[in-house]
Amino acid sequence: MEYLRGLFVELGFTNVRSYIQSGNIFFETSAAMNRAALSEKIGQHLYKELGYEVAVCLRTVPELEQVIAIAPFKNIVATPDMRLCVVFTTQSIPDDLGLPLRSPKKDIEIIKTTKYEAFIIWYLIGGHAPTAKGFQEKILGQDATTRYFHTTVKILEAERNT
Repeated sequence: MEYLRGLFVELGFTNVRSYIQSGNIFFETSAAMNRAALSEKIGQHLYKELGYEVAVCLRTVPELEQVIAIAPFKNIVATPDMRLCVVFTTQSIPDDLGLPLRSPKKDIEIIKTTKYEAFIIWYLIGGHAPTAKGFQEKILGQDATTRYFHTTVKILEAERNT
């Protein structure tokens, strides 16, 4: 994570911090560029330094607070073979998905979406989580990253405590 934080410092960002080994980076910038340009700048730098493409899903603290406030899983009784997740996308999600939407293997269920987030349930099969390749990427797009919902809550708490 130290190396990743350093890559963001190289871009001129300040107050760069990370949350555990999650790949989530907090930073501040005074650059007056729109989100798409900022994402592109970060993505190009990460590709150059890491050698592979990274989905850059930027969210502000207020946006993350809104994601948590939706409480999409409040009526879900989670069992040990379920994982409650949020998928952060870089492109808008179609609003006509016909939710809930279940994968053909019945291992992924999209229960709610916002413009740039999808709330999904992963059903473990044989103790293994489903892969995002295939169904999830086909529906939501390849430029996305998935976090457990409880981890997303902790990420926000970590930012608030800095």
